[in-house]
Amino acid sequence: MSGTPLLSLAIWVPILAGLVVLATGSDRNAPLARMLSLIGALAGLLVTIPLYTGFDMSTPAMQFVELSPWIRGFNANYHLGVDGISMPFVILNSFITVTVVLAGWQVIESKVAQYNAGFLIMSGLLNGIFSALDGVLFYVFFEASLIPLYLIIGIWGGPRRVYAAFKFFLFTLFGSLLFLIALLYLYMQSGGSFAILDWHKMPLALNAQTWLFLAFLVAFAVKVPMWPVHTWLPDAHVEAPTGGSIVLAAIALKLGAYGFLRFSLPIAPDASHAMAGMVVGLSLIAIIYIGFVALVQDDMKKLVAYSSIAHMGFVTLGFFMFSALAIEGALVQMISHGFVSGAMFFSIGVMYDRAHSRQIADYGGVVNRMPKFAAFFMLFAMANAGLPATSGFVGEFMVILAAVGHNFWIAFAAATTMIVGAAYTLWMYKRVVFGAVSNHHVAELTDINAREFLVFVLFAVGTLVMGLYPQPFTEIMHSSVNELLR
Repeated sequence: MSGTPLLSLAIWVPILAGLVVLATGSDRNAPLARMLSLIGALAGLLVTIPLYTGFDMSTPAMQFVELSPWIRGFNANYHLGVDGISMPFVILNSFITVTVVLAGWQVIESKVAQYNAGFLIMSGLLNGIFSALDGVLFYVFFEASLIPLYLIIGIWGGPRRVYAAFKFFLFTLFGSLLFLIALLYLYMQSGGSFAILDWHKMPLALNAQTWLFLAFLVAFAVKVPMWPVHTWLPDAHVEAPTGGSIVLAAIALKLGAYGFLRFSLPIAPDASHAMAGMVVGLSLIAIIYIGFVALVQDDMKKLVAYSSIAHMGFVTLGFFMFSALAIEGALVQMISHGFVSGAMFFSIGVMYDRAHSRQIADYGGVVNRMPKFAAFFMLFAMANAGLPATSGFVGEFMVILAAVGHNFWIAFAAATTMIVGAAYTLWMYKRVVFGAVSNHHVAELTDINAREFLVFVLFAVGTLVMGLYPQPFTEIMHSSVNELLR
């Protein structure tokens, strides 16, 4: 392992690139801003590759650790490190940033530099969340990441963008305030330490654990989002530009789930076991009820947004069955959801850019005008429905398999998503893509260009490689997941 500060590079390269892009200023320099954004996003991805190639899979210890004093008066440090749970999300986030820059290449025509800079800065902040091992540092990154996404929805979003941005901000901010109170309590109980790994070893009474668990639950449930605090997500997705929807689904929803693994389970283990039944119940409601809600949507973005809530229900279900297979399955589902949901939102964005409608009823017969697009869209629709050999199948199958050993009826209830998910995804696909050309808007559609083809290929590679050969993803997690359970 070299002495290169790889995690600092993963955080600050995209942030500095974003500031450089911001300095290009007005839309007169839009071509330069786009090119610098792509270079910055690719540089951000390249510096994360050694995290995988240099990763020691045999140990659960934090790797690529960086530690420097930061706020001496509070004993807060600039403390970074990744394990088998967090490292894949740093790489996934950096990959998604490249696709987002490409996705908005021609579509965004006003404030181009500011738009791309927002995504680059957010990419660095999100990598900071997955790398932070200090409570204050984690909280700063956790809160700061809201700001670029809030601006992206509020400035480049749809007609109700301000309402959606405010709703998103208020929901997540309320959860974050409880999280801050929990962090301050842990700081006092630990004798003045903000080191998250110290908190993992701290013995706490069940009563204290219960209150901490509830504070964490509210903070992270809003981010996931779990039922019933999920109502901000469909509004945010519908109003967000395509790039905003991709990042929101692929990365931002993972922050809450990651918080459960980094805070709730290791810091409040007894309370986690005591409250597991409640979380499993909420997860099953998300999987089944929200699946039926998705079935009646007439807006494609809303349908995929609700399907995201159902898929993330699998993640929280897996975490609270306390088996290695279930937690690894949940982590695989998180990574897969990054590829599949990002691709689904990009597909809807491609159609919206041409026809300026997300209503299922405004389409029909798209395959006649866009055969290449229809082929890619079919692959991602099948992955969203959990077809074997796609990444969408692997995580859900692992969680269901673990659930059979835990409780047959939980497994049976969770498995209904295979049917409901196929119903809402394939019914949407049938109505949008198949049949005769339904109207003059569809008749005027043109097939995907080279840039869109490249973005689809990137998503397709991730979806198929993970579906056909998931071992490189799962073997990274083994040691860290076993240590978490221990």
